[in-house]
Amino acid sequence: MVKAGIVGLPNVGKSTLFNALLKKRVALSANYPFATIEPNIGVVAVPDARLSKLGELVKEEEHMDQMPPLVPAVVEFVDIAGLVKGASTGAGLGNQFLSHIREVDAILHVIRDFEDVEVIREGSISPDEDKLTIEIELGLADLQTIEKVQSSKFPGLAPRSHAKGGRSGAGKVQSDNLKFKVSAIEKIRVVLNAGQMANAANLTDDEQEVVRELHLLTLKPILYAYNVSEAEYADKLRDSSLITQNDKFVICAKVEEELADLTEEERIEYLKELGIEETGLERLIKKAYFFLGLISFLTAGKKEVRAWTIKRGTKAPQAAGVIHTDFEKKFIRAEVVEYGKLIEAGSHSAAKTKGWVRTEGKDYIMQDGDVVEFLIGS
Repeated sequence: MVKAGIVGLPNVGKSTLFNALLKKRVALSANYPFATIEPNIGVVAVPDARLSKLGELVKEEEHMDQMPPLVPAVVEFVDIAGLVKGASTGAGLGNQFLSHIREVDAILHVIRDFEDVEVIREGSISPDEDKLTIEIELGLADLQTIEKVQSSKFPGLAPRSHAKGGRSGAGKVQSDNLKFKVSAIEKIRVVLNAGQMANAANLTDDEQEVVRELHLLTLKPILYAYNVSEAEYADKLRDSSLITQNDKFVICAKVEEELADLTEEERIEYLKELGIEETGLERLIKKAYFFLGLISFLTAGKKEVRAWTIKRGTKAPQAAGVIHTDFEKKFIRAEVVEYGKLIEAGSHSAAKTKGWVRTEGKDYIMQDGDVVEFLIGS
């Protein structure tokens, strides 16, 4: 499951946004710093209209009284305590914050872009200054991590010597890992000292692989969510300086929390009044999914209709392994049909008759919306 951490300075709207994501008031939303101490965790479905259409198709084809259960792909959101200047040296809840954020796959950085005299500004100055504050603290924390690793001379990674002068395969791999790690850390140290994020370092695939175990904060993908006022929401959504950048996003946490308390009909009417077609949360979840390079393939049968999360570029056997680890090893082939073609055909059997169901092997790269049946050996 993909895990995204919601971070930012205190009182920028993190917990309000988290409450809205879960459509219920789970996190304490309070007007004082560190209202959130232990991270709140919630699992949120990725909006996918394809599931209900597939469910109807299965119901008709299998002559079922009702649709099979629909199981969407999900993202786990973690609401983490507010960060303050000096967190990298333990200020505020710094150490606690940093330990929680190391455990997530991606960072959703909420930035205050609204004015409200009733909401305390705890270290918040302006969107640009606030963004820089967080980045500096994350960068300083990473710098401490790599300096500690460098000073310890990479314990446990030194290549083993052998009596006959040769090196075993394991010894060579160990030596290569050490070489890649040394070069990667030096590249990262240079960019961090220059005030940049670690993801600005031009790492090779091998270097990225060996530094993964360090859980560096600034190597994680970061999506910036600009939390704006209700009055400015519609205009900000049309601000090209924000919406044209893949890593930036506009949302009004207050509006989203209010929407979460309404019925579906009331939500639609409220959005019309605001001049918005889709809730910010739906856009946010989809954006996070796309930003992380994720896609969904689909399975459809009597038992359930389900979306499965994989990385873009995943091959068929590895996709099968997401369903069950044994499936990857015992993979034989995959029967694949494009979602749109399946819906157009009206049934799986009709799609097969039209030649739209393809047989794919181990080298097939999965596509978003593939409806798949994996054939697995015993």
